Amino acid sequence: DRLGAINLAAIQELEEGRERAAYIDTQHADVSNALTTLEDAMAQLDRETTDRFKTTFDQVNEIFKARFPQLFGGGEAYLELTGDAPEGESATVLNRGVKVMARPPGKRNSTIQLLSGGEKAMTAVALLLALFQLNPAPFCLMDEVDAPLDDANVGRFCEVVREMSQGVQFIIITHNKITMELAEHLHGVTMQEPGVSRLVSVDVQQAVALVGAPEEAAEAQAT
Repeated sequence: DRLGAINLAAIQELEEGRERAAYIDTQHADVSNALTTLEDAMAQLDRETTDRFKTTFDQVNEIFKARFPQLFGGGEAYLELTGDAPEGESATVLNRGVKVMARPPGKRNSTIQLLSGGEKAMTAVALLLALFQLNPAPFCLMDEVDAPLDDANVGRFCEVVREMSQGVQFIIITHNKITMELAEHLHGVTMQEPGVSRLVSVDVQQAVALVGAPEEAAEAQAT
């Protein structure tokens, strides 16, 4: 009487509850295993990324140290890691910054932000070429990187590009005549009529041959 009416379906409900509990336990185990696998993969990825970053950072830094004096005719530059790990994170190179330190000839060592416009451009080119030398691509596109440079710096820039052009094809957008002399092919855009652009292409070697042919003919006639 105290227990009340007997629930004849209690045994069936117990079995259903046990099946539901077993299913949830299985799902929980699967999620726990997946979480463990994911954490292991993240840790392995962090280790591999850290190792590759350190290796790449050191290699780029060495090339950058060599390229900078070539472009500036002296001086020195290097890369350094900055900052500490944010609160609650482990201190690794993956959560730190990279600072570019440069000292052009006759100046103090300083960050790139304190350099002039031309010096910033040359330093950036040195870093870009260092990255390209480490991991070359089929071609490198530069858009008026020589605009803030004087003739002496443009000449050194062209020498470095000529050296690297043995393994990389350079496409350079420029208005500088010294840089144009470096090119094997010239493509210019002219506007003879307002609103109508025309592409003019010149093969430098063929142009030199055509210019030399009349001179040789004139010399032969004079002889």
